Amino acid sequence: MDQSAFYGQQDFNLPHDVVKLPSKGIYYKPKKESLKVGYLTAMDENILSSQNTPPEGLVLSLLKNKIYEPGFDVNQMLDCDIQAILIFLRNTAFGSDYHLRLTDPSTNLQFETTIVLDELNYVKPLQEPDEEGLFSFTLPKTKKTVRCKILNLKEQNEIDKLVEGYPKGMIAPVVTKKLEKQIVEIDGVRDKGEIAKFITQMPISDSKDLKRFLKECEPGLDLNKQIIAPSGEKVTTSVAFGVEFFRPFFGI
Repeated sequence: MDQSAFYGQQDFNLPHDVVKLPSKGIYYKPKKESLKVGYLTAMDENILSSQNTPPEGLVLSLLKNKIYEPGFDVNQMLDCDIQAILIFLRNTAFGSDYHLRLTDPSTNLQFETTIVLDELNYVKPLQEPDEEGLFSFTLPKTKKTVRCKILNLKEQNEIDKLVEGYPKGMIAPVVTKKLEKQIVEIDGVRDKGEIAKFITQMPISDSKDLKRFLKECEPGLDLNKQIIAPSGEKVTTSVAFGVEFFRPFFGI
């Protein structure tokens, strides 16, 4: 196992708080309904202010440094739980006000607005997974019954690296590779070769319906907010995570 996943976790007796996980920890080994999370310090500012750290690297570094749970592998985490921890880190260091600059669609003039992160609502999933952390879904077109899962941090990063490493001018097979990670079983068959073969011939309508189903099964936060612009027009925006999420720490 990658020991870097546990970097910083030997300090689990440092000042911290307990963050409840939207997923309730049912996807993890060991199962954790909450995690001990430390507060951001001056040392963490080195990570936040680094100009060379991509967003996924920033998130991974913060999780490794601030989760004080011995033996807990941050690579297995789902997006919803990562978001909850990032919001905790930002709120305890700066406050829950998230300032945005948006454009009024009627006047094309920019205006400032504020989202209160504490007011973000949790999205209740369509259903909970079975004891293996899997969901069952019958594909409408082919009538195949698949057992599938929500991807964790490590799997998401593997998909991102596939895009980055693909030759310029060629199309990376992101959709099919992601489906190969999401689909664990088709009509009782778990052979990865057979699953990959089926996916190459999978009707696009089945693919779209499966993605929609998994999205509805994923616990999380509703990151979208509707803002009323000065003109009275409605503007839909969303909270984005990464370096921009921590802008207040830079005094910008």
